[in-house]
Amino acid sequence: MRKPSFLVCLWLLIFGICVRAEENKKTVQQPNILVILVDDLGYGDLSSYGAKDLQTPNIDSLMDAGMRFDQFYANCPVCSPTRAALLSGRYPDLVGVPGVIRTHPADSWGYLDPTAKMLPEQLKSAGYHNALIGKWHLGLESPNTPTERGFDFFHGFLGDMMDDYYNHRRHGKHYMRRNRDPIHPVGHATDLFSQWASDYILEQKDQQKPFFLYLAYNAPHTPIQPPDAWYQRVKARETNITDRRAKLVALIEHMDYGIGTVIEALQVSNQLKETLIIFTSDNGGQLNVGAHCGPFRGGKQDMYEGGIIVPACAVWPGVIEPGGRSDQLLMAMDIYPTLCEVAGKPISTQVEGQSFLSTLRGEKSPQRTRDMVWVRREGNMRYQGRDYYAFRRGNWKLVQNSPFTPYEIYNIEKDPRETTDLSKDNPGIHRMLVRDLMDHIQEAGRVDWQKP
Repeated sequence: MRKPSFLVCLWLLIFGICVRAEENKKTVQQPNILVILVDDLGYGDLSSYGAKDLQTPNIDSLMDAGMRFDQFYANCPVCSPTRAALLSGRYPDLVGVPGVIRTHPADSWGYLDPTAKMLPEQLKSAGYHNALIGKWHLGLESPNTPTERGFDFFHGFLGDMMDDYYNHRRHGKHYMRRNRDPIHPVGHATDLFSQWASDYILEQKDQQKPFFLYLAYNAPHTPIQPPDAWYQRVKARETNITDRRAKLVALIEHMDYGIGTVIEALQVSNQLKETLIIFTSDNGGQLNVGAHCGPFRGGKQDMYEGGIIVPACAVWPGVIEPGGRSDQLLMAMDIYPTLCEVAGKPISTQVEGQSFLSTLRGEKSPQRTRDMVWVRREGNMRYQGRDYYAFRRGNWKLVQNSPFTPYEIYNIEKDPRETTDLSKDNPGIHRMLVRDLMDHIQEAGRVDWQKP
């Protein structure tokens, strides 16, 4: 066999170097991605969304720097299902998470389908390094831990809520991890997550791969436990505020400050201009701890608008025009296909989410119509292990806010506060929505949600 000539060998060497460089370099077309998911933030609990007793300059700056979404919905009025939807691109009950995953099996209402293709797996195959800082809440043990579901790096909390922001335990068990290793950090969880996220961003400065950072705060979930200095500052500034409301405001403002330090890390490392940032909440605010959900009815746990509509925005310098507003109907599961399209990664699995990249780019996209489904399964004597639902088609919304109450229907365009149940006046629409919701219930019934 003839040996290849020197020129051929040289050409192959140069070609190989160029290919590797092309594969590794960051480009504007494949930006870094930062998704910030906060916990139980109500639609009315940002100053940019109308709060008068609260100051959130860093989140407000994100709203101003990019596109704000006025009709962005969580996939559920509680934690785990929305997180499952965001990371799978699917309705949560179709990946085994119709309810909250908890420490005790008798009170756990979901098990993430081990075969579900998760967002970090998709992005990894597109060349991204994937990190989760903060709250996971999709499983406590193998195979459903972050580094087994596509994340290259995990620094955070495996469980649901913390019983204390300083000791980081749940039911006396310790769930802080760095990858798979137990860790015992000192400090308020919000400060820790902000610092760890900033450290990760700074470490990525000289890396060749783009990164996907999923930063998931516990705040402002209960317990409402702000650092005392933040609470005292709010009490001194807002003279008519109640103690209950002041504590929640302080917890949110403290989180806003932490988000500011993360954005600053992007700035000082010169990565901000090549980073797509998406900010949103996993569900509405918890009313009995002082949350405000804007003008809407209900809050966390409710299928009324206050429980599922959430603040959201996207920032991408040079791509998204600052100061934009969108009233497009979106859900948390839409983040998955959007980020896959951003990364240039064809989706290799079934998803119900729909990309909104064309909206971010300011392109005129065709009007899309789709049904929207919300489900939650829960235990205790209020729910008794049963599901309750919401279903939206156009401006019609079907609501069952308890497993033991009849379905109601509302025209959301005319009655966004859901004050007038129209089910008796529109029996045909009522039957149609219930019938089509049943189609989804049948499909989800094929998916096991219990740990094997």
